Amino acid sequence: MGELLDRRARKKAQTRELIRSVAQRLFDERGFEAVTIADIAGESDVAVQTVFNHFATKEELFFDGRTPWVDAPAEAVRAREPSVAPLSALRTHLVSSVHQLIGSMSTPERRCYITTLEASDALRSHERELVHESEIRLQTALLEAWAADPSTAPADPEAAAPLIAAVWLAARRSLVVGQRPRLARGADPELTAAMVVDVADRMLREMENCAEAVHGFAAPLHADTGWPQTVRRAG
Repeated sequence: MGELLDRRARKKAQTRELIRSVAQRLFDERGFEAVTIADIAGESDVAVQTVFNHFATKEELFFDGRTPWVDAPAEAVRAREPSVAPLSALRTHLVSSVHQLIGSMSTPERRCYITTLEASDALRSHERELVHESEIRLQTALLEAWAADPSTAPADPEAAAPLIAAVWLAARRSLVVGQRPRLARGADPELTAAMVVDVADRMLREMENCAEAVHGFAAPLHADTGWPQTVRRAG
């Protein structure tokens, strides 16, 4: 019985992977809006209902396997070393992800993915839903971390968690998405990534320091951000 269940599970996983790979190839070739679930089912040699058994929507099919960034900020907080404050771990992760997301535009696959995404209102809308989901998961991770180590916690964790998650992830997204037009015009992805990473690091260090003043963190943060002192006082 166990062997039979294992075979069924493997077959189900293989069918899901086939449907996903076929769908994402068709989206790349024709554009998202031009591809139907019937097209995907036909190319995969499965029934339309089989596609829906694995994926509720076309949008889910497009993004499946392509969004590690949804969970990654929360996981960076949870997997940090005990000596590292939650916001420091989050900052380090976000800076690294800015470099990875922009630098990945050097590959044809990533460029095709972004081109298809930018051409579809439905996909951009779904991407925003995924960003919101990432915020919710990060909020939860921050609250867990602060509850486990109150010395790193703000005065009002319940108020701080959603604000920090929203603002910090929005900053990362703005830095990445803002480079898409430049990269589409032929800018070098690695050079662009290096430039933006420097801005990201300084900006997020400033935001980490500001969190102390705004939220009243128990552990003081006094890292040098690299911003001019006049800008820091104005912030």
